[in-house]
Amino acid sequence: MPLIDYLKDAVGRSAADIFIIAGGPVSYKVDGMIVKADDKKVLPPQSKTLIDEVYELANRSMEKYLACGDDDFSFSVPNLSRFRVNAYRQRGSMAAVIRVVAFDIPDYKNLGIPEEVMKVSDVKNGLVLVSGTAGSGKSTTQACIIDRINHTRSAHIITLEDPIEYLYRNDKALVSQREISIDTENYLSALRACLRQDPDVILLGEMRDFETIRTAMTAAETGHMLIATLHTQGAVNTIDRIVDTFPANQQAQVRVQLSMVLDTVISQALIPNTKGGLSPAFEIMHMTSAVRSLIRDSKTYQINNVIQTSSAQGMILMDTYILNMLKNGEITEQNALMYAANPEQMKNKISLI
Repeated sequence: MPLIDYLKDAVGRSAADIFIIAGGPVSYKVDGMIVKADDKKVLPPQSKTLIDEVYELANRSMEKYLACGDDDFSFSVPNLSRFRVNAYRQRGSMAAVIRVVAFDIPDYKNLGIPEEVMKVSDVKNGLVLVSGTAGSGKSTTQACIIDRINHTRSAHIITLEDPIEYLYRNDKALVSQREISIDTENYLSALRACLRQDPDVILLGEMRDFETIRTAMTAAETGHMLIATLHTQGAVNTIDRIVDTFPANQQAQVRVQLSMVLDTVISQALIPNTKGGLSPAFEIMHMTSAVRSLIRDSKTYQINNVIQTSSAQGMILMDTYILNMLKNGEITEQNALMYAANPEQMKNKISLI
């Protein structure tokens, strides 16, 4: 079957990802489960043909892929969808995972993103972090926040992405979207250049190293709103990851700087729901004087206590959010325990319901 037919089939089935891997059939990820597209086994020659078709549709050279064995890019099929591709080699054969990305940015209400998360679109300066494991919906949450800013504020938004996923149409804001390796060399050079492009809001696809993190913190410190992602779970782990990225002799200074520039940490996970789909769960931490002091004093292990007692300020722990989902019948007890940060405490809380 030609690649375009697999793409149409995947979109029709509301698949999140398409897997082209020699040795088995083309498969999709639907509601967190791997399902076969058909029973036709893909051998190395067929996987090569399909990958060739991916590059033809994207109108992209295979030079980087053939030289490095990995390549990230995105492309659109008119009247169908956008697709984000990671092409790679496995066991000497060509393979790819293709993420299906809708043309239109989804409605945050339909996705189950709470208003407290969307409120960060009002932040005028400071660092907003969206954390979570791969595939937890971080990019979509970022896109919803940027989309709200686009429709509500007169601002210049610059996005630095690898690759570009969602496309924004200028509304009240002007949006410049830059793709790493196509529009700019890397995140660090793009971020440094970005500071000379009069941005009000900067979206940074990922903070990968201490140089990028340091530049991002400086950008947030100089009056910009900067929203970025990290592959961490929970607000405390996110803060510790940033600090630990720096050399030991700089960490005290970084804690002080972070305590001043950080505005909000949103951590999220996708949990199988009782309707056969996936629902997002969130941990939200806003900066208060108590949180700032704990970061400066290297007492981040106490931050969860502050979050737990600060619901009036819009904060919530991941386990509290998950417990609320269970009480509302949105998820099962088994999944509540599986995704809890502290399963033993969750088990005790469930017994009291």
